[in-house]
Amino acid sequence: MKHSPGFLKIVDDARRRIRELSVADVKAMLDRREEFELVDVREESEWARGHLPHARHLSKGIIERDVEATYPDPMTKLVLYCGGGYRSALVADNLQKMGYSNVYSMDGGWRGWNEAGFLTEKP
Repeated sequence: MKHSPGFLKIVDDARRRIRELSVADVKAMLDRREEFELVDVREESEWARGHLPHARHLSKGIIERDVEATYPDPMTKLVLYCGGGYRSALVADNLQKMGYSNVYSMDGGWRGWNEAGFLTEKP
């Protein structure tokens, strides 16, 4: 997908302040059964076509509104993903501004996960 220059500019800005994990990092964390919350920030229609195992859906459009009710502890380890790692970077930046300090964005997102051949689930 080709992104507009303005969108890429705000994503690049957010990436200077957040931490990112690779698809392989997240897969290894799942395999080791590490304690963290995997959050899909894609749109409902994207979620319906499939998602990562053990993920919870809180789309970019509502996560800032609902995150405190869903994850009241701001120390909860949250790993966010979207289609390619752009929207999740923006969400990670916003959640950090809200006081969440253990937030990561999965670089590569859904596309990278699928390209690696890792298992997915459908609702």
